Amino acid sequence: MTTSTGRHKRVAFVAPRYGRSVVGGSEAVMAEAARGLAARGHEVEVLTTCATNHYTWANEYPEGATEEDGLTVRRFRTSHTFSRLVSIELERRIAAGDKISALEEVSWLNGRLRVPGLYLHLLAHASEFDAVICSPYLFWTTIYGAAVAPERTIVMPCLHDEHYAWLRLVRATLTEVAGVWFLSEPEHELGHRIAPRLSPRHGVLGAAVELPESYDPAAFRSRYALERPFVLYAGRREEGKGWFSLLRAFEAALLRHSLPFDLVTAGVGDPEIPDELTSRVIDLGYLENEELPDAFAAADALLQPSANESFSRTIMESWLAGTPVVANGAGAVVNWHCERSGGGLTYLDELELGECLAFIAEAPKSAAALAERGREYVLANYTWDKVIDRLEAMLASFDWAGRP
Repeated sequence: MTTSTGRHKRVAFVAPRYGRSVVGGSEAVMAEAARGLAARGHEVEVLTTCATNHYTWANEYPEGATEEDGLTVRRFRTSHTFSRLVSIELERRIAAGDKISALEEVSWLNGRLRVPGLYLHLLAHASEFDAVICSPYLFWTTIYGAAVAPERTIVMPCLHDEHYAWLRLVRATLTEVAGVWFLSEPEHELGHRIAPRLSPRHGVLGAAVELPESYDPAAFRSRYALERPFVLYAGRREEGKGWFSLLRAFEAALLRHSLPFDLVTAGVGDPEIPDELTSRVIDLGYLENEELPDAFAAADALLQPSANESFSRTIMESWLAGTPVVANGAGAVVNWHCERSGGGLTYLDELELGECLAFIAEAPKSAAALAERGREYVLANYTWDKVIDRLEAMLASFDWAGRP
């Protein structure tokens, strides 16, 4: 065994995707945590796939090792040798809440994607790492990666209260690994419900966002010819993130209120804007990370329609930029953040969303006060120095000689 000694550790981060063009909350947290540990002197590698698209899992990056952001990144090809049709049918049944057998769970997981080279690499080299950190819970790379060396594996599950989270495979993983890294207290509570025998080494380590050196909202507005006030949705344009529900609710709000706002959206996925909304919904497509802080600062509010969040980076980034948040109150995590911080408004239906937007339009000083409380909350809890401190404490709690 060639594990490290003393304060510095050798750590592998196992993620289904990695790269500057990858849009995804867990992938971003893993990438930034990896860079944060490396900056403190730990030896860090990223083990990932050659894919960027989480629908097709097509191999786009070349296979092999590269140096990126000061880290060794090893990419492995995805494989789709199992029946895709069988997996799609099983996914339909899981999403509907149907009970499926343990064997069907395995068939479903293997039918989405497999990464045999990554698994074999872990079999050969897991003992060379002090810790293997896998995320998120929903993918083959986490379930199979964690099974190689559970005694030295930490899982950052990014749980949502959805049918997938209650699969036997997930419960077994959360039970058997050495540690579990939760991003929020509601996710922690959900973890206990899913896995009553949850790994004893677990904690709410949280996540973090980078604090930009400056913001230039005027330049952003000018660059994209945004002349009217706007509210912003940034992320994956898909129903799982609430995008299409938001379009319907925004249309209803426009009919009920004399709102000055356009809805500006940036991210990946086809936004499928209805013809009747093309004059009020503006798609900027994918924005580079360097542009996003200015986008948040330029908006009158961020809209977060997703109920399935384990942390919600965009909320934190908006508060840092001095922008208030209007979030789906059906999400336990975003509700928790808004209540703890006093920095956001929540809604439960189309009528309430319209009322929230009317408040943002009619009471800009009160909206700004909300955002300031949110900013104070982020700076007090979710800077990378604080999160890496908590992660290092978890790593230090393991008995590296005898295993936990």
